[in-house]
Amino acid sequence: MNIFEAILLGAVEGFTEFLPVSSTGHLTILEKLLGHKIDDPDITAFTAIIQSGAVLATVIFLRKDLIRIVTAVLRGLVHRDERANPDWRFGWAVVLGSIPIGIVGLLFQDAIETTLRTLWFVGSSLILFSGVMWFADRAATQVRHEADVTWKDTLIIGVTQCLALIPGISRSGATMSAGLLRDLDRVTVTKLSFFLSIPALLGASVLQTATEYDNISAGVGWPATITATVVSFVVGYAAVAWLLKFIARHSYTVFIVYRVILGTIVLVLVGTNTISAT
Repeated sequence: MNIFEAILLGAVEGFTEFLPVSSTGHLTILEKLLGHKIDDPDITAFTAIIQSGAVLATVIFLRKDLIRIVTAVLRGLVHRDERANPDWRFGWAVVLGSIPIGIVGLLFQDAIETTLRTLWFVGSSLILFSGVMWFADRAATQVRHEADVTWKDTLIIGVTQCLALIPGISRSGATMSAGLLRDLDRVTVTKLSFFLSIPALLGASVLQTATEYDNISAGVGWPATITATVVSFVVGYAAVAWLLKFIARHSYTVFIVYRVILGTIVLVLVGTNTISAT
């Protein structure tokens, strides 16, 4: 992979990671259009690793919230009276909500990296899950806020997050939709989606780096992988700031329409053999 391709892929990852449009789906489509075999071990590892750039951008952007929540958790471990703090509950709720995707990801790793890495799945998932997002966006009452988040909320959202292992579903789209159906407001579910992404995506990145180091070296190459990760960090930081402002004032309609159009285009291209599915 040349540096220009790495920059393009990193920018797409950074911009789409926290939008409910599926960053993995976008990367899979673009990698295919650039002539890469999308189910090769080095390409699947590259796709997972560069997500860490966008996640680190989130950590920095939300550092004040993270410090506040981590501090509350640590204090609660030492002082029982500190456990009445909503941040204590929120912190442990995020931990609990992060467990399901780790378990499912490890159990079905082979299928995720091979069988599901096809443009048929990407295009279909983009379209079909748009219906779920549409329903959640209109059914939500948004009467609950960050202080109201419970372990039950994040466990349900965490289980839903597992759907994002299918390219095209969208991790943020799945978690935000589940949160809205729990009657949490849009800003809260968006921030919660950010928090849940940190252990999930960093864990996947570390795992892929450790297990696919040689494949990356012999295939995509580490210069391209590192470049794409850095670019995803820079673009991801700007995307997080924009998304929080946008979500506070708008519904998910624009994302839903975009997903359906993109999914339709992908299925038409694959169905007419203009591009292959893998």
